[in-house]
Amino acid sequence: MESYFPVLETIAVTPCDGVLAIIIEVEGSAYQKEGTYMWIGDDSGTVGLLSGGCLEEAVAAYARDVLASRQAAAVSFDLRTEDDLSWGQGAGCNGLIHVWLEPVTGDTKPVWLALKRCLEHGEHVLMARSLSNRNEPPFFQSETGERFGSGRMPRPEWSEWLRDAPLFRGWNGWYKADGEAFYVQHFWPKPRLVIFGAGPDAPPLVSAAKAAGFSVTVSDWRPAFCHPSHVPDADALVIGFPHETVPRLHLNERDFVIIMTHQFERDRELVSLLADMPLAYLGVLGPRRRTDRLFPSGSTPPFVRSPVGLSIGARGPYEIAVSITAELISVLRGRSTERVS
Repeated sequence: MESYFPVLETIAVTPCDGVLAIIIEVEGSAYQKEGTYMWIGDDSGTVGLLSGGCLEEAVAAYARDVLASRQAAAVSFDLRTEDDLSWGQGAGCNGLIHVWLEPVTGDTKPVWLALKRCLEHGEHVLMARSLSNRNEPPFFQSETGERFGSGRMPRPEWSEWLRDAPLFRGWNGWYKADGEAFYVQHFWPKPRLVIFGAGPDAPPLVSAAKAAGFSVTVSDWRPAFCHPSHVPDADALVIGFPHETVPRLHLNERDFVIIMTHQFERDRELVSLLADMPLAYLGVLGPRRRTDRLFPSGSTPPFVRSPVGLSIGARGPYEIAVSITAELISVLRGRSTERVS
């Protein structure tokens, strides 16, 4: 799960002020990368991690100063050496980590709540934060054109980066333009995973995918299976036969879909409805020979993942759920998922 989701949830429910700690640059290797968020509240509560535990205590100490001054600040942590003279007392992570500390108070909290609303509406949002002018709030623009935060006009490249970013990705980092330094970050809504089939092997996959940051919808024609008592972790349940539910789901190029009804004719119906849709991912549970038979051509198209999941020798519903979730993450991050024999 992207680190900003639990942080934004915390901002929405907590009455206290706090500080957002954001990794804006990493030189070398580090546990987390640019765009990682942590919340430090004035009640000493924290959400999220910037490292494996090496930085958090020191970040919280700096955050107290930021809260007192109500002014953003930048701090750096050098973990590149292993002697006790370096910061971190020998953490040896081989990275120089630059962190931006952004105060969130009554004046600026609405801006972050506006970001949260955009993400909940399924919108991609770009943030540009001036590192030169620390008193100016961040600038946000959503893919629908909504702007909030700073009143400045967007630079031309910001709109280009928002428009041209690869799905669920995009460069996060800082750069200079006309003598001013900016930190730029893409915020993406949770990717939606739609699972057709709510059999006994569905609950482990729903749980694993949700823990990985997906919003999970389960669809099945059997009310007893497509029910919160059976799949309690599902974000949404859609009851009906495929010809009824597929149109209601409004599937698009950002959706991940898995067919696992365990009924051949039902799977064939789903394949006929879904094969021409521009989905981010389409996977079919079961042997490749079975999936081949689902298509009129007798051959599975290359864009269909079958057998679904990474080849890790998984056995049983829980291990299979892990293999499928791993493949979903790999596609989401743009990594190769070529199978090995």
